[in-house]
Amino acid sequence: MELETLCMHSNLFDGSFPAEIGNLANLESLGLEFNGFSPMALPPEFGKLKKIKYIWMRETKLIGEIPESFGEFQNLELIDFAYNNLEGEIPSGLFLLKNLTMMYLFSNRLSGRIPETFDSSKLMELDVSNNNNLTGTIPESFGGFKHLEIMNLFGNQLYGAIPESIAKIPSLKVFKVFRNKLNGSLPSEMGLHSKLESFEVSLNSFTGNLPEHLCAGGTLFGAVAYVNNLSGEIPKSLGTCSSLRSIQLYKNQFSGEIPSGVWTLVDMTSLLLNDNSFSGELPSKIAFNFTRLEISNNKFSGEIPVGISSWRSLVVLLASNNSFSGRIPVELTSLSQITQLELDGNSLSGELPADIISWKSLTILDLARNKLSGKIPATIGLIPDLVALDLSQNQFSGPIPPQLGVKRITSLNVSSNQLIGNIPDAFANLAFENSFLNNPSLCTTNSLPYLPSCNNAKVANSKRLSHRVLALILVLAFAVFLFSVVSTLFMVRDYRRKKHKRDVACWKLTSFQRLDFTEASILPSLTENNMIGSGGSGKVYRISVGRPNEYVAVKRIWSDRKVDYILEREFLAEVQILGSIRHSNIVKLLCCISSEDSKLLVYEYMVNHSLDGWLHGKKRVSLSNKVMDWPKRLEVAIGAAQGLCYMHHDCTPPIIHRDVKTSNILLDSDFTAKIADFGLAKILEKKGELNTMSAVAGSFGYIAPEYAYTTKVNEKIDIYSFGVVLLELVTGRQPNFGDEHTSLAEWAWKQHGEGNTAIDNMLDTDIKETCYLEEMKTVFRLGLICTSNLPASRPSMKEILQILHRCKSFRYSGGKSPGTEYDVAPLLSGNNSEKYIASYKRINSSKVIDDSSDDGLIISSV
Repeated sequence: MELETLCMHSNLFDGSFPAEIGNLANLESLGLEFNGFSPMALPPEFGKLKKIKYIWMRETKLIGEIPESFGEFQNLELIDFAYNNLEGEIPSGLFLLKNLTMMYLFSNRLSGRIPETFDSSKLMELDVSNNNNLTGTIPESFGGFKHLEIMNLFGNQLYGAIPESIAKIPSLKVFKVFRNKLNGSLPSEMGLHSKLESFEVSLNSFTGNLPEHLCAGGTLFGAVAYVNNLSGEIPKSLGTCSSLRSIQLYKNQFSGEIPSGVWTLVDMTSLLLNDNSFSGELPSKIAFNFTRLEISNNKFSGEIPVGISSWRSLVVLLASNNSFSGRIPVELTSLSQITQLELDGNSLSGELPADIISWKSLTILDLARNKLSGKIPATIGLIPDLVALDLSQNQFSGPIPPQLGVKRITSLNVSSNQLIGNIPDAFANLAFENSFLNNPSLCTTNSLPYLPSCNNAKVANSKRLSHRVLALILVLAFAVFLFSVVSTLFMVRDYRRKKHKRDVACWKLTSFQRLDFTEASILPSLTENNMIGSGGSGKVYRISVGRPNEYVAVKRIWSDRKVDYILEREFLAEVQILGSIRHSNIVKLLCCISSEDSKLLVYEYMVNHSLDGWLHGKKRVSLSNKVMDWPKRLEVAIGAAQGLCYMHHDCTPPIIHRDVKTSNILLDSDFTAKIADFGLAKILEKKGELNTMSAVAGSFGYIAPEYAYTTKVNEKIDIYSFGVVLLELVTGRQPNFGDEHTSLAEWAWKQHGEGNTAIDNMLDTDIKETCYLEEMKTVFRLGLICTSNLPASRPSMKEILQILHRCKSFRYSGGKSPGTEYDVAPLLSGNNSEKYIASYKRINSSKVIDDSSDDGLIISSV
């Protein structure tokens, strides 16, 4: 009996694969993908594999051309040559293979025209994208692929119109032709004859309207057509498309109002409409999952609605150069997750709300070219991550808040206002020479030619009072002061004593550990001087109790008398979970202290703060600019994994955290990792079962893709978030790293397609040492599989912890290669061809719509 299946994928083979494989006359399945072979062409001997059905040679460094003999494999069902360096034309014989169902030739250097003739009536998935040199038109004959579900032709040099026959393929689900040179009108019946899921035609020269029936099948995830010459209105049918998550139509010539239903579609996450002629007003309510709204350079008008406080998940709001008017409502400051807010070039007026400190994640704020007035709030200097601020061409008055001078702001513009006083020393340098123009009353104490010097004598002269008036004021002030002291000193002291006793009596303490303090030790210390952080749910204080250098962390959930339902729910979740579990890698909840209108959670204090602060750029400065080395990062990963493993596997019923991220992994004095912030956690009814959540929880960059289209979740969403943490540990990059619209996980998957050399270039250069390189690569690959789009393919926390422990033990194992000891390949792929095919199809059919301006989302099958 001769060999029929040869699968050696996802190993560490190098050198060249033997041409003698072509002598295996009965071979039906060949899998050599994901190895480290040297560049080589397909051997002519492979042309003798007449019984071959499945060929997997993805990412094997193939060069040269695809032999014409491959077009003679009459039994061939799947061919995968993706992520190689193949050149030349696609053999026309491939499209004549009657049994072929899947053809993956993407990310090569193929050229020439796509073959016009075909007889592959069973073809289900065709991907020849990102070859760059494929030219010609889309063949009219492609309309005859009656079973075709996926057609990816993007990233080439195709021209001409899309044949109308394409729209009539009854099984078509995914259609992507972006970044070509296509033109003409879009097929009017697109979506009418099939259950279309993804429609991406961006970066072409299409004209006319967007097809009316894109969501006729009720399954459309995304309508992506940016950078074309399309016009007309958004089809009203998209306003009832409940499956829709993203509309990206920026840089076209669209007009009219947005269909009202679009704003509240339950799964809608992003609406990108920049650079069109849309009009209308912003709604008071949008979908809960809405994270990104970009409507700059349009004709929107009206006031910013008070109901904007319900847009809680919004991360980016770009609304520059419209006709918005009125005041900036204080409700806008309740958007605690927002990172980028641009409202420049409108007609907004009034003062800035003082509560902008609640924008704890904000990095860019642009309010230029409006009619804003009043003083610049001092609290603007307390926004922790702010790096760019533009308030130019308004009517602001008063001084520049000195708090701005201690921020790491790299871009500042307050020109053309009515500001007075000193320019903070931090900005009195050449880097900011154009930041203060047209403010005649601003000056600097430094001697710089481009900034006016403060003349103390002149300032003093302009404010001089006569000695007689000044003396009279001083006498009256002293008399009033003396009278106040004499009449109220004892009354105030007595009142304070009574008030303190009464206030303490109103609080109730519930302990979960043995305590050596009471509520009376905590309450007087809830002052601004002890505050170490703030956010949408409250403030955090560091309070000394008992002995010197002994502290607790106190989280004050709210202070308003009107109790917020969401915060109430988060408080109860924190108390229910942390009050009942004990683990060395989960932060201890010592007690809770509550009153009628406020609630306090008291935790053990973590001296080294959060992992986030040790990994990322500007936040690292506050920690003496120290770099956490790789052994310590691996220990932190193991500690956090132990905490999550306990929650998933040792708690009955299991607990899912739902907001795993580096800022929720705290570090004690020994850098022991502890999971914190259980306000969004959920207790499952039964291990492994799906639980229904009322809304999406989590943080941008960490949210598992399935959470965008279903509220039924299990432990796998924590696995995804932890995978992002692993990628942060090995790359040093932030979770929203990538391009303007992609996350770190998506970026890492794309880069991984370039092989091990690319992995080397993605590792954190601050800690990358030869002795740790294999460990870091292993953790990087583990992070990739944890962030797989297919929840079922993600490992469990037990498997993750086992790999991390083995990774640590490698240093003490006598140098045994980690590739054979604990390679993550068994997790990255299955061992049989059927499982591989099913997995690949499921991943591609459930892709999340990419917000990338160029590349779309390409996921390597594993």
